[in-house]
Order: sequence, then C-alpha cells, then structure tokens
Amino acid sequence: METLQVDQEVHLGVDRVTLVGDLARPTRAQGVILFAHGSGSSRHSPRNRKVARALRASGLATLLIDLLTPREEAEDAVTGHLRFDIPLLARRLGAVTRWLQGELSTAGLPVGYFGASTGGGAALAAAADHGEVFAVVSRGGRPDLAGTALPRVTAPTLLIVGGDDVPVIAMNRTAAAAMRAEVRLEIVPGASHLFEEPGALEQVAALAARWFEDHVPPAHA
Repeated sequence: METLQVDQEVHLGVDRVTLVGDLARPTRAQGVILFAHGSGSSRHSPRNRKVARALRASGLATLLIDLLTPREEAEDAVTGHLRFDIPLLARRLGAVTRWLQGELSTAGLPVGYFGASTGGGAALAAAADHGEVFAVVSRGGRPDLAGTALPRVTAPTLLIVGGDDVPVIAMNRTAAAAMRAEVRLEIVPGASHLFEEPGALEQVAALAARWFEDHVPPAHA
C-alpha cells in the first residue's frame, strides 16, 4: 500500500477560470507527473487513475487535473471544439507546471507529463515551451496535434499505442519522425484505443513507470 504524504484536491486559477485537480505524493517522491486527459475524459478517468497509482507505487507524485471547467466540458460535448484547442490546453498545462514548481509540497521535484488521446498533443506542445520537463509519456495519444511544436520538444518521449489502433499508430509514427528529442514508440499487441483488454492497461502503467524512472534527473533518482 502506498504511503501518501500529500493527498489533496487543489483549485488553481488559470485563464480567469478555476481548474480542479487531485494531487497525491508518496513520502519520498522522486518527481511529479502531471496528467493531461483526453477528449471527453476527466481527472476521474479510471484508466488514468490506475496508471497514476502505479506511478505512485514507483515513487512518483501525481497530479490529475481537469484542464477544462465543467461549463467548458459541457460546451465541448456539443461542439467538440475545445478538446482540439491544443494552444489552450498547453497554456493551461504550462500554468499548472509553474504552480507545481512553486507549491510547497512539490517544489524542487522534476515535472513530467502523461498525456492521453488529445492530451498527448497538449502535453508535447507544453513540453516544447517548458524545457525543464524531464519526460513525456503519451497513451493512445494524438502527438500529431502538437504540429510545429514537435521539433522543439527536448524531453525524452514515449509514445504508447494499442496494436489494434491502426490509424493512431500511423499518426504517432509521423509525429515521432518530426521530433528531435529521444523518442520511442511502443505498440501493445492486441490493445484497442482505450486499452480495455485484459492486461493492456497494466502494460501501459509498467511502460510509463519505467520511462519516468529511467529519465528522472540523477539528483532525484
């Protein structure tokens, strides 16, 4: 069972709205991973929460935060527009990153990003503007949505895609070819876009934990 030093709901003012997140930190955290959820998802996503538990078990703090407010989510459910507003999502990720760097419980901890679906594109776009981000992991992500930001990413990046998610595999290969940072594409055989198959999400969690552990700065390893 993980021992938590910090386990709290946080409310952050960004872009004249309030973002809500869940911060949890093991006693001896080596870093903190900021989650960027995908379209139609939230900090309550059982898939991301399962990955977050695995990351905490490996010694990493986690912050699962909703980058859109409930009102914006309701608007997006109708228009589908905000989930693809990568500049907006990346800007908010950057603001949350700066908050983590100044927050008493996480100050001094290196920050990594875990993005899912469209959150993968937002995570990479934000990482391009925040060179201090030590690593990025994308699960079933749309890194292609980061567009011209991809060559500016310096953080080592792991792209995880389900073997049956054929269109997204192609998008990830294209994005990886545009990147200059260390990048690896991991394909989980037999997995679909949501990794709902038995054992698929456990593979995602294990791959993500290893990637972050391997790239956390030496002073924190």
